[in-house]
Amino acid sequence: MGFLAAFLHFWTPLTAAGDGRVRSGRLLAAALVAVIASPAAAQTGIKFSLDGPIEGPEALFLVPHDRGYFKSEGLEVVVDDAVTPLDPILRVASGGYELGFADINTLISYRDQHPSAPVKAVYVVYNKPAYAIVARKSRGIAEPRQLENKKVGAPTGSTFAQWPLFAKLNNIDVSKVAIEKIGIPVRAPMLAAGQIDAALGSSFRLYVDLKERGVPVDDIVLMLMANYGMKLYGNSIVVNAKFADEKPDLVKAFLRAFTRGLRGTIRNPAEAVDSILRRDDAARKEVELERVRMAISENVLTPEVKANGLGAIESARLEQSIEQLALVHAFKARPKPEEIFDAAFLPPPDQRKVN
Repeated sequence: MGFLAAFLHFWTPLTAAGDGRVRSGRLLAAALVAVIASPAAAQTGIKFSLDGPIEGPEALFLVPHDRGYFKSEGLEVVVDDAVTPLDPILRVASGGYELGFADINTLISYRDQHPSAPVKAVYVVYNKPAYAIVARKSRGIAEPRQLENKKVGAPTGSTFAQWPLFAKLNNIDVSKVAIEKIGIPVRAPMLAAGQIDAALGSSFRLYVDLKERGVPVDDIVLMLMANYGMKLYGNSIVVNAKFADEKPDLVKAFLRAFTRGLRGTIRNPAEAVDSILRRDDAARKEVELERVRMAISENVLTPEVKANGLGAIESARLEQSIEQLALVHAFKARPKPEEIFDAAFLPPPDQRKVN
């Protein structure tokens, strides 16, 4: 017997007996019915910003929403898309959004320019960043140095921001690389048509888009920057620091629900992609599924994550990544790892384990 049913069962004899407590009992029962029948009364509104459009990997945040994991933690979460990688940082720093999904290196750069900005990372989702160069073998490119004397399409974004570091780590003479600033919509078409020799972007977006343009897989070269000396972390969940200080339990609740959804997506990405298809009639399941699988295998489930669990960082590695960023970025004040990432809100280790 449920709690409400048991309560009403308890008060029924009093009603029959005409006891003076009947009136107060009925009032209390009615109040309980109103509270239990209105789950929204216990929900706290949270605005969450993505860093781009809703596609494949964004299922990581839609799954806990669609399966009620956020609601079970007492949260009513609204997930909004974005236009640029800086959008979630600006939204969260302003207080208009409580949490967001942002590139941690963009965050480091932003905080260097705005040291008092109330925004910090609390959960690393992409243990390896998705920054990539995608090239064509038929254009004479198979390794980083062969980008010299070639034309590279580069949309403005977090990958382009790390191009100077990638070039430095791989001894590429940037003066010999023709960078052509282009928009994301024309990136894959231009590469497929041979108008450019390579392009910069997130691996699971650019690689899959190029395949969809009919370019043979054996002609596609995927160079993940993280596989060429780069120590950087990737996209993370960021939070408004004031909100986190005032309501730490809500941040913890959000991360518990997200982790539950992430573990489910890792186990069954095909089912998770349905959350994308519900929101985009033009999306194709096989395409978005490939994006999700790439993100999981290349960016989420790294050896470090398998050893330490989802969401966490290694302070020494974050320190190394800041040192690498300093090779091409003149910091006003080089940050310490604890100024960028706060592990206090992570779920317990047993909840972050991956099989």
